[in-house]
Amino acid sequence: MHVSFCPQRCDCALSVAKSGDTLIINGDPVDLSVIPDGATLPADAVSNDFVVGNVERISGELHVTLLLPHGPNPSQAVAFPAPLADVPDGPLQIPRDPEPEPEPEPALTDVTEPEE
Repeated sequence: MHVSFCPQRCDCALSVAKSGDTLIINGDPVDLSVIPDGATLPADAVSNDFVVGNVERISGELHVTLLLPHGPNPSQAVAFPAPLADVPDGPLQIPRDPEPEPEPEPALTDVTEPEE
């Protein structure tokens, strides 16, 4: 399987695993085994919004394009992701940036009333 990515600014999460000709996208199985060699399945025929391009089987290998959600300032690796080739069964190594550090809590100051 060959997986390409289409980066898009989105706060949604993406997790993908492969099992044979099936992709499990955010827990939703997408069975692509029905696509014969040389055929193309339009993206809108796939019941998952993360599949954004036509799905093709070329020389026996499936080619899929997935939406790649990212934050407001993606790294080069996420903004211009390399495709994954010969994807083995199991979780896909999806390009992603580390989670941003949480903002520190403002320090509380002790405000006391001045004595009169």
